Amino acid sequence: MGKSLATYWQGKVAVVTGASSGFGLALSRRLMHYGARIVAAARNEERLRDAFDRSDHATPDASPAICPTDVTSAADCDRLTEQAIDRFGRLDAVFCCAGRSDRGRLTEIDSARYRDLWELNFLGTVQTVMPALPHLEASSGHVVLIGSLASKVAGPYLGAYPSSKFPLAAFAQQLRLEIPSETLHVLLVCPGPIRRDEGEQRYEDRSSGLPESARRPGGGVRLKGIDPVWLSDRVLGACVGRSIELIVPWKVRCLMALGAFAPRLADRIIARSMR
Repeated sequence: MGKSLATYWQGKVAVVTGASSGFGLALSRRLMHYGARIVAAARNEERLRDAFDRSDHATPDASPAICPTDVTSAADCDRLTEQAIDRFGRLDAVFCCAGRSDRGRLTEIDSARYRDLWELNFLGTVQTVMPALPHLEASSGHVVLIGSLASKVAGPYLGAYPSSKFPLAAFAQQLRLEIPSETLHVLLVCPGPIRRDEGEQRYEDRSSGLPESARRPGGGVRLKGIDPVWLSDRVLGACVGRSIELIVPWKVRCLMALGAFAPRLADRIIARSMR
């Protein structure tokens, strides 16, 4: 796969949001490894520049364009596309990695928190994609939406997160139905918990009074953490093959199908998996 990825991505131009840390940073580095030119976007400019100062670039020309961007700002997202075109003259892919998880009981979350997560995880993706569409259609390029298993299956104690990720599945499907696949490739990525360097427990401030499992990645679902480099290559390979969905681990597809035909049984299986 490595050779075919290098052949495909060499010289292509990609925007990556959420690029200062986590999966967005891992994906950006893999793109650069395969010779792509990237526009790296995140809210914190200092953190973004520091992340790429420490990255290995194949050549000096492979260093990314740095574009501080708050995806909840439509003006910032417009400027992000403009910078990609001004710098490189074309755009071949947009990877929407910016986002945030959550924890909490559904009945204890106020509407402001739903709004904040929705604006970041969903509307931020829409605002990133829309100004890029004409350029991506011109290059027969890729829109890659980094969702979550929570884009397909909700779990307990994940706060406002599933409600902000589910809409990505509808957005991806509408794009596929309205724009011919030979003109635009749309990929929805639904991964389980991705391994992070910062440690496993990242929700102490929002987990008070919740089961211990809620503090863990994925809300305690019994899934092995996904290696971000491995997942990056899977995502880039899915673009080469112009797949429409990438669900990791694959076995969760069975639960998703079961949810459509026997939702009560699917709920019981999910509840058992959290114990």
